[in-house]
Amino acid sequence: MVAAAILAMGALALTACSSGAGSVKDAPLASAGAKKLSGTVTFWHAYSADSPEVSTLEKTIIPGFEKLHPGVTVKDVAVPYDDLHQKLVTAVAGDQLPDLVRADIAWVPELANLGVLEQLDTDMPDFTKLSQGTYPGSLATNKWKGHYYGLPLDTNTRVELYNQQTLDKAGISSAPKTLDELVADGPKLKAAGSYAFADNGAGGWNVLPFIWSQGGDITNPDYTKASGYMDSDATVKAVQYFVDLYKKGYLPNIVMGGTGGLSTSDGLAKGNYATILDGPWMYPIFQSQYPNFKLQAAQVPSGSAGSISVVGGEDVVLTKSSKNKDAAAEFMRYLLSPDAQLAMAKVGQMPVLSDLDSQLTSINAYYAPFATQLKTAKPRPVTPAWSQIDTILQDEIRSAMKGDKTVKQALTEAAQKSDPLLAKYAG
Repeated sequence: MVAAAILAMGALALTACSSGAGSVKDAPLASAGAKKLSGTVTFWHAYSADSPEVSTLEKTIIPGFEKLHPGVTVKDVAVPYDDLHQKLVTAVAGDQLPDLVRADIAWVPELANLGVLEQLDTDMPDFTKLSQGTYPGSLATNKWKGHYYGLPLDTNTRVELYNQQTLDKAGISSAPKTLDELVADGPKLKAAGSYAFADNGAGGWNVLPFIWSQGGDITNPDYTKASGYMDSDATVKAVQYFVDLYKKGYLPNIVMGGTGGLSTSDGLAKGNYATILDGPWMYPIFQSQYPNFKLQAAQVPSGSAGSISVVGGEDVVLTKSSKNKDAAAEFMRYLLSPDAQLAMAKVGQMPVLSDLDSQLTSINAYYAPFATQLKTAKPRPVTPAWSQIDTILQDEIRSAMKGDKTVKQALTEAAQKSDPLLAKYAG
């Protein structure tokens, strides 16, 4: 994970970039159309070269921007996702970051904490206007210690994907709408030779929809304390649903991280699993691998707090070391324009602009349930400590699934281990 790598380079990076975080603030970034722009903007990203994403960026989006601003040249640098981690670490240490980065949402608090990103809510005059048009959960991934260091660029979330034929064989007329129904469907599906639900892990990406939908949480709103939240009654009750599914044989062993079981996609299409939670990228996968399978979707099964899922995606951030900040900020604005967002939607990247919902179904009909779910979806804790906490959470939940601890004991221990990690970034 880039989190650990960047943290390991933290002292060096802060020294290399000390002229940014502690010096006199730069002048506010120019408003759109406020001045004639020129020069080069460098943009690092990990758009997939195996899909039309890079082609869309280079043949549609960048030319569209450069036509509006003929004095500006955008130089995009495509880097494989895993390699981009190391490239960023090296660039932070050597103060050689580009103007803009399409950053995984988990990287933003890491980079912001190192002091290498522009604080957009104070330096970008139209930040409020730009940000208000985005999904709240996606926008929240850019907030660190009370300020915003990026803008959402593309997004996704998990919804309930299901095999109605599998449900029919068990005498179940519709996919579970609540967590109680999900567990209640278990015996019928088990008797019919299927699992009620499948997932491939027990970390935040997997269990947070259960936790939030039941009114629980992982930390306090400031991401400084886990005790009292991760082990609250609501969180314990939510994780108990997850653990009970496994203990009662309604959730396959792949959740423990082992091998030998069918993947969630194979198991759903073949009828071994009735439901899974997953993202919009699964539709092209199913269409390619199981063209005769009719994939259906619904909202995450609700708990006492409603139906709440987890946000994924990428943000766009502006570095303090940028030599052409006004032009870079203008390209950020263009990336969030309806034209650019809809162009990327055509190649599988869900827009972050909530008012484009009505146009998405004409591009891909399967976007509809995800757009609905995104209205209430939340980000995983926005803190540099999250990757470590996520590992702790998964390990402790799995210990409860194996019966080594009660859910309450497991979550209390996870919270106690997480508190000092969060405290490192408090204040």
